[in-house]
Amino acid sequence: MKTGCIVLSFFVALACIPASAQTIKKAPVAATSPASGEEMFQEYCAVCHGKDGKGDGPAATALKKAPANLTTLSTRNGGKFPELKVANVIHGDPDTAAHGSRDMPIWGTLFSSLNSSSPGTVQLRISNLTTYVKSIQQ
Repeated sequence: MKTGCIVLSFFVALACIPASAQTIKKAPVAATSPASGEEMFQEYCAVCHGKDGKGDGPAATALKKAPANLTTLSTRNGGKFPELKVANVIHGDPDTAAHGSRDMPIWGTLFSSLNSSSPGTVQLRISNLTTYVKSIQQ
């Protein structure tokens, strides 16, 4: 749980400082409403993927691999949104190789730290975040 917070904090810290002085700061994961995919996206994803999901967030330049443009997932998948693959990437399933070295935080674990008493809430978060990513397809 603490490792996940450190990883998330790294991305949040990168968004706040110039590339030449980027450092890792430890901070807890901010709680959001599990009912709002958009709120979760803006809080957890936009720092890397950008507020519009195009891969141009403030921390993107500090990553080894550029964040995906999430608005073109359907286009790159023959016109069909890859819902299960997106949910698996968000959850952090080890069989999902979409992020290579896994620069992206494992949100399933981080969401569990927010809702440890309710595993169903973790799935709700993943489902609503996936639905939001689907809604920004171009």
